[in-house]
Amino acid sequence: MLAKPITCAALGAALALAVGSGAHAQASDHLVTTEWLEENLESPDLRIIEVSVNPGVFERGHIPGAVNVVWHTDLVDPVRRDIASRENFEALLQGAGVGEDTTVILYGDTNNWFAAWGAWVFDVYGVDDVKLLDGGRKLWEAEGRPLSTTAASYEPGDVSVGDPNLALRARIADVVAASESGGETVLVDIRSPDEYSGKIIAPEGFQETAIRAGHVPGAVNVPWGRAVAEDGTFKPVEELRALYAEVGIDGSKPVITYCRIGERSSHTWFALSKLLGYDVANYDGSWTEYGNAVGVPVANLAGTVWTGQ
Repeated sequence: MLAKPITCAALGAALALAVGSGAHAQASDHLVTTEWLEENLESPDLRIIEVSVNPGVFERGHIPGAVNVVWHTDLVDPVRRDIASRENFEALLQGAGVGEDTTVILYGDTNNWFAAWGAWVFDVYGVDDVKLLDGGRKLWEAEGRPLSTTAASYEPGDVSVGDPNLALRARIADVVAASESGGETVLVDIRSPDEYSGKIIAPEGFQETAIRAGHVPGAVNVPWGRAVAEDGTFKPVEELRALYAEVGIDGSKPVITYCRIGERSSHTWFALSKLLGYDVANYDGSWTEYGNAVGVPVANLAGTVWTGQ
């Protein structure tokens, strides 16, 4: 049975309790559990947003009451390579019924990568009351929790978004400067070891690629998956802290995350920024920009040469 609606104040207290008593990411107020969300599906102060990229996933069945946000057209500019504009993002949220006092819960397929991208864009535009469903769609389905095929519709919301916080978004010049800074800014490449070493340019089957292999010189490699448990939930905060401390990421220096197109690095950005509280910018251009750029420094440990095949 679904829980009765709760007030905004009670919602905040329940969120803190749900996160504080959970097994994972215990020190964070930026996550909710699947159990908590199922108990609060009918809360009028919640807006659940799915950000999935596999065709038909949302239509096949989604968390009841969820609104579908399409990463390829809603959270990015569909013409030029950029995040959604302030005006388009604000209109998107208002159309989803998001108000000034709404708590937004994000989740999605593909390991919550694109939902984490969504959390990053929300942060860029100063929308603060945003939580990620720990474990995402995969865990929700694995636990047999309810799905709906009914499209939700809401009255337009009154949320307004601010100017973009450029400190949360790294550009290629920032990455080159970080590489040449002697470690003053830490670069973390969250791709697989084979991508990092240059053995492969992109995972098999992915169309977005580059004509150079390797990584940004000076970057450390912590694959995104090391931050999560087998069920896809984030590891406890102290384990995350120890994991990143092993490579010199301890919050004492600013960090830039990157991957291939910026979605996996958004997941690590979330872990470092929201769960650990570090100063982190996400480089959404990532390797598909950097590995195609002319004249930038590259470390290619494997010596792979692009042949156009």
